[in-house]
Parts: sequence; structure tokens; C-alpha cells
Amino acid sequence: MSKKILITGASSGFGRGAAIELARRGHEVVATAEAWPLVRSLRADAAAAGVELEVIKLNLLDETDIEHAGTFDPDVLVLNAGVMESGSVVDIPLQRVRESFEVNVFGHIALAQKIVPKMVARRSGKVVWTSSMGGILVIPFVGVYCATKHAVEGIAGSMRAELAPHGVKVATVNPGVFGTGFNDTGAESHVQWYDPERAVV
Repeated sequence: MSKKILITGASSGFGRGAAIELARRGHEVVATAEAWPLVRSLRADAAAAGVELEVIKLNLLDETDIEHAGTFDPDVLVLNAGVMESGSVVDIPLQRVRESFEVNVFGHIALAQKIVPKMVARRSGKVVWTSSMGGILVIPFVGVYCATKHAVEGIAGSMRAELAPHGVKVATVNPGVFGTGFNDTGAESHVQWYDPERAVV
């Protein structure tokens, strides 16, 4: 049976692969990308794959984008977008810590608060959070990323219990290290601010 599915962070990696494959299988997919060039690129990818994909801009730091995405009414909401910032907890700029939580946690909660009430009203739906093995383990020098995913685990677990009586399911997926490029760029991110002469660790 065809489903309406909204996927955040679909311009690359798991999100891109899932969006295109789900569309290929006949589902009605709304795929989001952070910036307009990525929207255009994803639309081109979908055309090259021969699938129909509705692609919208969604920067999770932009309230207007969240409001727009929140007007959709999917059967399945996949909260997949994410950032990884590397560096020791005592050295990483606090701005990067805050932004990691804004994207990985708070932006997705804001979107869920727009969409999940519609699922509750019809007593059906599913929310899927892309967590990480870093959500159940602690990995040195990506502690901030792990902290955001630990938060996702707690939030998803609570949502699962809260929404079950209303017919809405909640799940997490916990990928390890895959060759999508996400871990590579995450590991590289600290080079923008790291100063070995001033670093504590």
C-alpha cells in the first residue's frame, strides 16, 4: 500500500537513497534539502533515477522552512537530517555545540510538533528518528554528536510511550559507520577552528 512519506536531510547519504528507493517502490515522497542548490541537485537525481519526488527546502535552523514543511500531512515522518561536529568537549566552540542540538534535536522536535498532531487526530502514523550507534555508545572526539543522538534516543523513547495509545508508532534506526561521506566530513569539521597551540586536548 502506497504511503505518504516526508524525509528530512534527503540531499545525500541515507536520506537520498531512501527517498529515491521509496519513490521507486510507488510511495509518495516529500524529500527535503537544506539549501536551494541541494534542492535542484536532488530533483536532478530523482529525474535521472526515473522517479517522481517532491523536493522542498528545509533548513532546520529556519523557522519559515519548518512552518512550510509542517503543512504536509505524511503517513510516515522520517527525521533524518543531521550534522556532526568533531573535537573534544572542552575545546569545541559552544556555538557548534548549540547548532548541533538545534539541527539534530530541536529542529526535528519543532517539525514533529507541526506534523504529529495530524497523525494523532487520525489515529495512525509513524515517526522514524535517524539516531546512530553514537546514540547508545560514547565515542571520543565526537562527544557532542553522541550527546545529540543520546537526546534523540530519550525523546524517541518517550514519544513512543506517549503516542502508542493514539495509534502512532515511533522508531529509531542506529547506523554505524557507512561510506556516505557523513562521518568523513564530520571528522574533518574541527579543522575550521582547531588551534593546537591553544587546545586543551
